[in-house]
Amino acid sequence: MHNPNSRLEAFCDGVFAIAITLLIIEIKIPPIENIHTKIELWDALAHSWPSWLAFFISFITILISWVNHSHALKSFGKTSPQFTYANGLLLMAIIILPFPTMAIAEYLQTDIAQPAITLYCAASLLNNIAWNIIQYTYTHPQSLFKPSVNIEKIRAGIMTTRMGFGLYLFAFLLSFWFPLTAFIIVASSWGIWLILSISIKEENITA
Repeated sequence: MHNPNSRLEAFCDGVFAIAITLLIIEIKIPPIENIHTKIELWDALAHSWPSWLAFFISFITILISWVNHSHALKSFGKTSPQFTYANGLLLMAIIILPFPTMAIAEYLQTDIAQPAITLYCAASLLNNIAWNIIQYTYTHPQSLFKPSVNIEKIRAGIMTTRMGFGLYLFAFLLSFWFPLTAFIIVASSWGIWLILSISIKEENITA
């Protein structure tokens, strides 16, 4: 059967791939002119841990978004202009992620990390807002799902995303006063989303 979103899916996969690639590009190798011994190299690599932490968290964020996005498109029997534009907002939220990731990597260990963490929390909030909007277009103004899809389980997933909005909004506001706590909340939330995403089997999407 023809997939009405085949071109859109191919385009989105490309955007997700570019976003993930940009994450790893920003992890720099210590300049050889500054390294004179093996111990200095190990020490320089160890000091790059904020970059790797930010990379893994953002990688998981993009991976979860890609998996959920892919599952959604496979369950659609048609498309709509509302969904297409909402999808564009989601892609914008995804492609923005490498920038706050770079900011976190650069400033996490400093005394002025708050703006970088607030920016990262804002990007996570934007990602959640984009998901809430795109999920709304799943069923408005008409359902895009195939007849075999279990709508009740879809609605349960939508409700979980809406609850996430409160969490990310709270973390964003908290980041102005307690940035490290806010960062831990957001980072932990993506670990939880990953566990939930793995636990939901594809057969749960359809009846």
